[in-house]
Amino acid sequence: MNEIASHPNVLAVEAALRAAGVAPQVRVLPETAPTAVAAAEQIGCEVAAIANSLIFDAAGSPLLVLTSGVHRVDTGKVAAHLGIVKLTRASAEFVREHTGQPIGGVAPVGHPAAIRTLIDETLAVHAQIWVAAGHPHTVLPTTFEQLVEITGAEAIAVN
Repeated sequence: MNEIASHPNVLAVEAALRAAGVAPQVRVLPETAPTAVAAAEQIGCEVAAIANSLIFDAAGSPLLVLTSGVHRVDTGKVAAHLGIVKLTRASAEFVREHTGQPIGGVAPVGHPAAIRTLIDETLAVHAQIWVAAGHPHTVLPTTFEQLVEITGAEAIAVN
């Protein structure tokens, strides 16, 4: 577990949070959390309070969509919002290239370069939101307001 807490991706997430004035509170999970349901079960929270970090290919540029664990992203709706023809789910290679993190562990911060970010407006109803922290075994608590602030996210209806 200690090697997970000191993984370079987790350290990058913690550094990005500190740079944004946020004290990191990374929690190492006993098992990976490949789905919002799996994460919620291990954390002990509602699935809706899990913010999935989904990377999309927006006309060749990465787009991070932070969506509630109970929602699916309507790619047509989001593409129209962005003014592009098509939004596609990114490949594992595309995700790793732009975030430095693996699918299942993508955090909202700690990437090699800033990524345009949208956030599911329904996450605002939760006092606490859980996000991945750079590794499939890690999560951290945050708030909707804090996510918007540290990522520069635009809040929209994503489904």
